Amino acid sequence: MPPASTPSIRLNDLAHPVVAGLISVIVNYGGTFILVFQAAKVAGLSPELTASWVWSVSIGVGLTGLFLSWRYREPIITAWSTPAAAFLVTALATTPYAEAVGAYMISAAAFVALGLSGWFDKVIRLIPPGIASGLLAGILLQFGIGAFGGASVDPLLVGLLILAYLALKRWSPRYAVVGILVLGLVFLLAQGRVDLSGLRLQFAAPVFTMPEFSLNALLSVALPLFLITLTGQYMPGMLVLRNDGFRTSASPIVTVTGFGSLLMAPFGSHAFNLAAITAAIATGKEAHEDPARRWIAGIAAGIAYILVGVFGVTLAAVFMAFPATFITTLAGLALLGTIGGSLAGALTEPASREAALITFLASAANIQLLGIGGAFWGLLIGLVAHLILNGRLPRRMRAETLTGQGAGK
Repeated sequence: MPPASTPSIRLNDLAHPVVAGLISVIVNYGGTFILVFQAAKVAGLSPELTASWVWSVSIGVGLTGLFLSWRYREPIITAWSTPAAAFLVTALATTPYAEAVGAYMISAAAFVALGLSGWFDKVIRLIPPGIASGLLAGILLQFGIGAFGGASVDPLLVGLLILAYLALKRWSPRYAVVGILVLGLVFLLAQGRVDLSGLRLQFAAPVFTMPEFSLNALLSVALPLFLITLTGQYMPGMLVLRNDGFRTSASPIVTVTGFGSLLMAPFGSHAFNLAAITAAIATGKEAHEDPARRWIAGIAAGIAYILVGVFGVTLAAVFMAFPATFITTLAGLALLGTIGGSLAGALTEPASREAALITFLASAANIQLLGIGGAFWGLLIGLVAHLILNGRLPRRMRAETLTGQGAGK
């Protein structure tokens, strides 16, 4: 099918969305990818199998995000399931690796079925806009706090980035995020805090593992993996897109990422899906003032993921070598606009303001119960509050949302 129509792209349209896409990749590898290595160590995987895991999840994320962003002309950022990787750090200790691979495939097949059914779209349509905005603001709040929290550990770096961000916002707001990325990298290199001297780029080689299927792995790995990824990644990821005005149906996104996960599972990929937090870096005004040009960020992120995947562990290790304070400050500052917009959206309607505020606070609390993350519980508490305070959920979306959904199918 041909891609959706889009305005012509000029050279000066590229810098901001490309940098936004690259920042989302840096934050993903630098912030959470260590969980993959921890899970691989727990499972006792060889260096070859670990490199294959990096290859499969990076290539899969890159190809699906690139395709979806190009096809729908929206910044559809995909990523590996971070809460699922955290879950696997403990699950792989008692599950044979071949059975875990089989569980990955069952979970991925369930997402393909979910996407084809169209059921997920119906659920998303029931969530009131104020609740969605409150959920997103709550999820992102910790990243906003992280932008300043690192000052107690690395005051010079964090102070420099914050001051540079404010100065650029005052005199050249379009280049604020680009500027702090470049300035931060130059500062770290000048201090010798990012050592690239030992970097040796080596091509990653995928290793096929024959999957095995068992009832134990189905119940202890596949089912939790499906629920964790659905509630912790897809749900907030779709709300990120909706919050910034993008209306592509959830069905093709879930289907494509589920099918990609199914293909890559025998090579080690546990799950990849629609991104949530790192997607917000690419969907807001910081990526481009014109929403019709933000899809370029999805293309840039996809290409970057593929490059990392081609070189496997060696290139991923570069991003992981960045100081944690740099990653958290960069992410937090890049998300300030989205956090502010989400809070404004949550508190706009007086009738739903209190329920949206409850959603925000419950999501920010990051409740962990029954192996399910804070996004799900924040949303559930917010919906219950909305029902009690307002009596019902909306029966249908606004007319413009319905129109956008129809166009995306």
